[in-house]
Amino acid sequence: MTNPQTNQQLFDSARDLMPGGVNSPVRAFGSVGGTPAFMVSAEGPYLTDAEGTQYVDLVGSWGPALLGHKPPQVIEAVHAAVDAGLGFGTSHPAETRLAELVRSRVQDEAGRGAEMIRMVSTGTEATMTAIRLARGATGRNLVIKFAGCYHGHSDGLLAAAGSGVATLGLPGSAGVTEAQASETIVIEYNDRAALEQVFAERGDDVAAVITEATPANMGVVPPGEGFNAFIREITSRHGALMIFDEVMTGFRITEAGYWGASGRVEGWLPDLFTFGKVIGGGLPTAAVAGRREIMEHLAPTGPVYHAGTLSGNPVAMAAGVATLEHATAEVYQHIDRQADVVASALGEALDAAGVDHSIQKVGSLFSVAFGTSAAGVSNYAQAQAQEAFRYGPFFHAMLEAGVYLPPSVFEAWFLSAAHDDAAVQRILDALPKAAEAAAAA
Repeated sequence: MTNPQTNQQLFDSARDLMPGGVNSPVRAFGSVGGTPAFMVSAEGPYLTDAEGTQYVDLVGSWGPALLGHKPPQVIEAVHAAVDAGLGFGTSHPAETRLAELVRSRVQDEAGRGAEMIRMVSTGTEATMTAIRLARGATGRNLVIKFAGCYHGHSDGLLAAAGSGVATLGLPGSAGVTEAQASETIVIEYNDRAALEQVFAERGDDVAAVITEATPANMGVVPPGEGFNAFIREITSRHGALMIFDEVMTGFRITEAGYWGASGRVEGWLPDLFTFGKVIGGGLPTAAVAGRREIMEHLAPTGPVYHAGTLSGNPVAMAAGVATLEHATAEVYQHIDRQADVVASALGEALDAAGVDHSIQKVGSLFSVAFGTSAAGVSNYAQAQAQEAFRYGPFFHAMLEAGVYLPPSVFEAWFLSAAHDDAAVQRILDALPKAAEAAAAA
């Protein structure tokens, strides 16, 4: 049998074997159309597909590639770990070292913050565990989440908004039961009044509010001024926990994640953090972290059960340790500068083509929302109402020019420490034609 070589042949074979031909839905190019590029190698800021086409990458493995693809320090650490064994099923020193790095980065002047850490394998597992832990620690059942914030695909967090401000959630996916969804309340992001109303009506039943530190799964949506601090205040007032989901932003926006640029400065702390993406340096690793008295509710010290054969896998731990050890202040400064250049050029190209838009940006994370210049995007309803049809032509024009963007308008763009001026220039050169394609849509 001849091994397929083109992207189309690979996609045809994949669709015969996997639902939609993918193992994660957005990879199927469903919202932009066309045939997915099947990548076979990556280095620095570049991806190469099965047909030998090289792209400047603005997906970054959906965030983990902070240092770029195949950074030598991380590859060396992973090779050393592999040489020692793929996994032991026991405790080992590298998991403690990664936990030390997390704690040292995410703490205030009093040493409070990520006081204890539990390693898991995925962001979904991290948020699922955090929810279970919050319920176990408070003895309450209800969880509040915000429409458009994505916290993985566990059942209770795939609830869709109900019909009223303070109604219980409805199943947001086939296979999620009404009973599971009914323990989640979904309200619009950035809506203080709605959050106040829910707590006024059900505050004694609320175990936690879970929020993305800054949403990046409905496009990038900045929290309103003081909104996260308000979540902290109202949860404390009602005896509920605040879960700060930094799976996307943790160790990406600053060395201490988004909390480092907000809570640390403003003087507040969530009860629990969830981390993923960068913490694993490209391998499957995530974590729950938080206050010692809450974390000690986890087994074996407490009654809230969590276990995982691959939790703290030594190869993944090695990748995470090497990534965080080399994620210096200079790395973050470089990524911020390059993100500013690309985001500014994106806006200028769309302006020149007469395309109404807003650039949604928090730190080095950004995205574009079409037809939203009047007010920008501050919640999911506004994100859904944008002129999303313009993104497909824009995406394919960039792809044809050798720039790989997220294949959905509702995803963030990621740069890395490896995006040098040459890579950035290729992006800038591609933007005018792509903006014209968006204008013609």
